[in-house]
Amino acid sequence: MLMLFSKAKTDFLEYLEIEQNRSQKTIQNYDHYLTRLLDFAGEIKISEINPELIRKWRLWLNRLGTNTSDELGKTTQNYHLIALRSFLKFCAKRDIAALPADKIELSRTQRKQVTFLSEEELERVFAEPDTTTLAGLRDRAILELLFSSGLRVSELTSLDRDQINLKRREFMVRGKGQKDRPIFISEDAANWITAYLAKRQDTSKPLFVRYSGSKKVDLSGNYHRLTVRSVQRLVAHYALMAGITKHVSPHTLRHSFATDLLMNGADLRSVQAMLGHSNIATTQIYTHVTDPHLRAVHEKFHHKSEHQD
Repeated sequence: MLMLFSKAKTDFLEYLEIEQNRSQKTIQNYDHYLTRLLDFAGEIKISEINPELIRKWRLWLNRLGTNTSDELGKTTQNYHLIALRSFLKFCAKRDIAALPADKIELSRTQRKQVTFLSEEELERVFAEPDTTTLAGLRDRAILELLFSSGLRVSELTSLDRDQINLKRREFMVRGKGQKDRPIFISEDAANWITAYLAKRQDTSKPLFVRYSGSKKVDLSGNYHRLTVRSVQRLVAHYALMAGITKHVSPHTLRHSFATDLLMNGADLRSVQAMLGHSNIATTQIYTHVTDPHLRAVHEKFHHKSEHQD
């Protein structure tokens, strides 16, 4: 069956939404990446997507600038290829003649070094919010929760106040790929969230809400949910106030959570589950922790026999 790429792309995006239950953000990203192929090749038939076309498209992507750079990074280029592979797998399921997805190889990328905070740096950041104010209490609760749970910032901002069981100190979140996982939090994090909620006078549903700006409340008088960008800004602000010069984001606290677990003896598979990684390879970015641990194991358990003259 021959089909135009643009028509099949629409069907694919609907398939992601209805049958795969993917998030709107993921669908928007896949739409963006696949539209780039249309921008390059124009309206084409799916059967015209061949290795030579993909080679030329990769060259085009490699030379495509952004608002902040003269070229797309290798990781971003790979996102385009991943979207195309998913699309081609969809075509195969629907018996649409298409290039096999495994014919597309991703570019090699340099593994990013993981940034995390030491215990002393974390204490300095946590001490920065003015907890005599409601906003300061909120911010301290956010910082404590991010480090205690390993939540992604998008997962944190989507939390509702009735979602967390503060007595059991656990709850469920729906993360990437619409997968549910359990979240466990420390007693400190639970105490700061409790203190924050006790001081709130509103009945707004979100756990973390805005207290500044002209649009902090809706027409019903309920506070708006804090945005991902707002949390990114407040984390960076408190890190700067604490005298930390390296870039610190909510993801830095997620890295710090994983690093802390591994340094205290957690195994990589358990950390994978707590972070919500679908692939263990993603969790293996924490080799800065596991490599020294392997050396310690080798030195402890591998004894050399002494040679006598």
